[in-house]
Amino acid sequence: MTLIDSNILIDILSEDPVWLQWSVERLVLQSDLGAIIINDIIYAEVATHAASQSGLDHDLHDLGIRFERASRQALFAAAKAFQRYRAAGGSRSNVLPDFFVGAHAQALACPILTRDVRRYKTYFPNVALIAPP
Repeated sequence: MTLIDSNILIDILSEDPVWLQWSVERLVLQSDLGAIIINDIIYAEVATHAASQSGLDHDLHDLGIRFERASRQALFAAAKAFQRYRAAGGSRSNVLPDFFVGAHAQALACPILTRDVRRYKTYFPNVALIAPP
């Protein structure tokens, strides 16, 4: 099982000229190893780039992506990691979703397919990351 970050899905769905090939190749490789999942937060982030819910749901289905809600354990871990981030002087803007994603992957003991590793490495060091070099 692999949790796929919103940046990878946005690369694919928007046919990003720089990242499309890399993102598709990694998605295919990971799907050969097991289920590809997203959670509430990733769905909401990707939805900001979609014209309709039905269109987004269709695209996710076509990509073989399964929706799985985060557990209370993951939500609690996200809150605690975010507290550590804020205590270390981290800004408030646009970061809380990363903590939900990292904590969900940690709770599931699965890797994250992402292009943005910074906070995951720092606050979820035991989560494997599949990312560009």
